[in-house]
Amino acid sequence: MNNELSEYRADAGLSQADLAERVGVSRQTINAIERERYDPSLELAFELSDHFDCLIEDLFDPEPEKMDD
Repeated sequence: MNNELSEYRADAGLSQADLAERVGVSRQTINAIERERYDPSLELAFELSDHFDCLIEDLFDPEPEKMDD
């Protein structure tokens, strides 16, 4: 799933470990989400959006980018 998590995290001045601790997951989970190798649970997605005070749609885009024909 496409996401903007690394941008939000960097803008907040947080390391992956800092963010992981704040939302109750491992640093490896944050890394995997940022690298789009793991889709977070709905509960975690809401926790992240709450932490950054943004809409879940601002962090995560479930639609893959479409290539022009």
